[in-house]
Amino acid sequence: MTAPHPQTWLEVRPEGLYCRSGAFFVDPLRPVPLAVVSHGHSDHARPGHDAVLATTETLAIMQARLGEGAARRPQALAYGETIRLGDVTVWLAPAGHVLGSAQVVMEHRGARAVYSGDYKRQPDLTCAAFVAVPCDVFITEATFGLPVFRHPDPLAEIAKLLHSVAMFPERCHVIGAYALGKAQRLIALLRQAGWHHPIWLHGALQPLCDLYARHGIELGELRPATAGAKGQARQELAGQIVLAPPGAIADRWARRLPDPVVCLASGWMRVKQRAKQRGVELPLVISDHADWDELLATMRETGAPEVWITHGRDEALAHAAAAMGIRARALALVGYEEES
Repeated sequence: MTAPHPQTWLEVRPEGLYCRSGAFFVDPLRPVPLAVVSHGHSDHARPGHDAVLATTETLAIMQARLGEGAARRPQALAYGETIRLGDVTVWLAPAGHVLGSAQVVMEHRGARAVYSGDYKRQPDLTCAAFVAVPCDVFITEATFGLPVFRHPDPLAEIAKLLHSVAMFPERCHVIGAYALGKAQRLIALLRQAGWHHPIWLHGALQPLCDLYARHGIELGELRPATAGAKGQARQELAGQIVLAPPGAIADRWARRLPDPVVCLASGWMRVKQRAKQRGVELPLVISDHADWDELLATMRETGAPEVWITHGRDEALAHAAAAMGIRARALALVGYEEES
């Protein structure tokens, strides 16, 4: 019997990607009866669902961020553990994006579709590494789906940061980083590079760093970087590294740090104009998404003859896929944010 093509049992609805044969949604944008959630970022993990299936770590992140709105009936699924939903077998594979992030593998009558969620291929000590899963249809993001985006070695970017710290010991280096994933990865990279001093945190980053620690991710000594009194800088932060949400690095909070060197860790820092617009003195090209070469390599490794693109630079990636002999199309999905 010929395996049914995934387009016969997967469809896009206003809520998001829906599996008809399993009666569940993947990363739905609106409340649904049953959601399989790839990871804890707010554009993928929305509140109000009845039942949620995700990794233990993602469920913990959702609980921490959404509280009672996380899910009425959460169910944890370990990587590689299978569950039967209707006529579909579902299991999760590591996505390498943030703690607990997963690809959703769906198998129906001999056909396999893999929804990647957001993913990266660079090494990251704070989450399980991406695993390429052979499939018939690979559903991928394309946040950095243009040839200009080729991410450098993150340790080389950290070396730039530490060189600047050594050159300007009288200044504080404040780095804009997302609370989930990016902040913890930066801390781990700094430790890997030999920075064993305390790292100072804006209060918005502390809860998820604590959650990572509870899940066995060692981050070393972290201290609160509360701003100094009005009109006064905290001089003890001179020569130190402070992490803060991207929105805080140029506001009044940061101006009370001692002569701060404003940094931002993002794949978009490859674009100099973006760094200039944000007032970034030291751009750090460190991303939690796959770059152009990694997107192409991943399509090859899955062996999928067909690729569906959820969000990002879909036209360029679809063109590149066609040149590789892979059929590609953009899904009409909205609501997933790109790394900003």
